[in-house]
Amino acid sequence: MDSRTRIILLKLIKKQLLDEVSGCISTGKEANVYHALNASEEEFAVKIYKTSILVFKDRNRYVDGEYRFRRGYCRHNPRKMVAMWAEKEFRNLSRMRAAGIAVPLPVAVKGHVLVMEFLGKHMIAASTLKEVSFETLEEWEETYVSVVEILRMMYHSCKLVHADFSEYNLLLHQSKVYVIDVSQAVEFDHPMALEFLRRDCANINSFFESKGTGVFGLKQLFYLIVDKALKFSRERVRELLKERKEGVGEEDRFSDALFKELHIPRTLFEVEPEKLFTASEEQLDIIKRVAGFDEGNLKEMPETIREEHLSLIHISEPTRRTPISYAVFCLKKKKKKK
Repeated sequence: MDSRTRIILLKLIKKQLLDEVSGCISTGKEANVYHALNASEEEFAVKIYKTSILVFKDRNRYVDGEYRFRRGYCRHNPRKMVAMWAEKEFRNLSRMRAAGIAVPLPVAVKGHVLVMEFLGKHMIAASTLKEVSFETLEEWEETYVSVVEILRMMYHSCKLVHADFSEYNLLLHQSKVYVIDVSQAVEFDHPMALEFLRRDCANINSFFESKGTGVFGLKQLFYLIVDKALKFSRERVRELLKERKEGVGEEDRFSDALFKELHIPRTLFEVEPEKLFTASEEQLDIIKRVAGFDEGNLKEMPETIREEHLSLIHISEPTRRTPISYAVFCLKKKKKKK
């Protein structure tokens, strides 16, 4: 622990936020987490980010293109960059907590030090899903349903994609699944948000399959999370999961294999205007589900509307940064006017 970190901790102690900082709970490539107490013997977790530039050299893809960092960030100043990363996690935790998702309560952030609720008791942290051992398969299945619900709530209620969702970043505390390590979570309109979400889905499916649990196909799980038109409930998830168990053929596996390799465009900036209407049926299906449309085919749009909208894309540069769902909305609106 360097002198700057000690100074920050002393300031937190002087403010009576903490009374003492004791042993290390966990270590990671980006941060170490320490156990702390206040004067009332309440337990806290103190996350101290490492300030090495090498640790954060691949963080650009989680920041570039995100609205919250539209004014830039200090990528050549490791201390400022890590402080911004800590603040990003504090804000993400606050947003998720407000939406009703189980996360540690964020308490304070100072520089590269984040103070939050401690999940555990007497310096023993709650177990990650990787460390958990359930006695029955039904318990694993119910946990899978909870995890699917968390992913959908993050996407629709918080407008966030975790981007590192795995059994290592999910804790089981008081029989409830908690989400941790949300510093890299991105806004749902981030250029790579849907790519990150697909990866998160694949990670979770892979883990629960290893436990013998029946899981959704990758494509079906992805649609369960992003589809605005879907009436989502835990009961509905259980029903769909039961249907999935009853019949999984080679066609489903082949479809998932194709979906895993499919490019998912998120903004018009990624798509050449001329190719917007020659996209595959699979890509159009993704666009419509993300946009919340459950009917119609974009390829049936009159040629005049296509040309009119394409010209708007060329004239207005900000429009090219707009999510594809907005482009679909514009096309639908113009078709109705005609």
